[in-house]
Amino acid sequence: MPSWPNKLSRFLLLPLCCTVLLAPAPTPVCAQSIRILVQSAPLAGFQYHAGTSVWPELKPGDLLELRREPDNPHDPYAVRVEWRGQQLGYLPRSENQAVARAMDRGERVEARIARLREHKNPWQRLLLEVFITL
Repeated sequence: MPSWPNKLSRFLLLPLCCTVLLAPAPTPVCAQSIRILVQSAPLAGFQYHAGTSVWPELKPGDLLELRREPDNPHDPYAVRVEWRGQQLGYLPRSENQAVARAMDRGERVEARIARLREHKNPWQRLLLEVFITL
């Protein structure tokens, strides 16, 4: 059997191997976080907190801070909603257990204002969205 195919294959593969071995290491890729919408809900208690006084400054897309209140005497799953340090209200009691448990587990939970509406019913004024970040 002629030896030229072996020599030819070595000749062709050698530069390829050297190129692969000498190629610069790839730049590390930063993992992007994934946000999953887990809840869309009205704000409870808007009329009892700072909502009315800060209303002109609120904008859709504004970030909201969620704070657990496990010692709340009215609701052990209470999740307070704040905007720039001002309490706006709470996640509705009927819809707060999953978010409260996620927060208790240390999961990254974020919220933002989804919609604002001038409405006589305070439950219709602010719609918020809650996300889990992976």
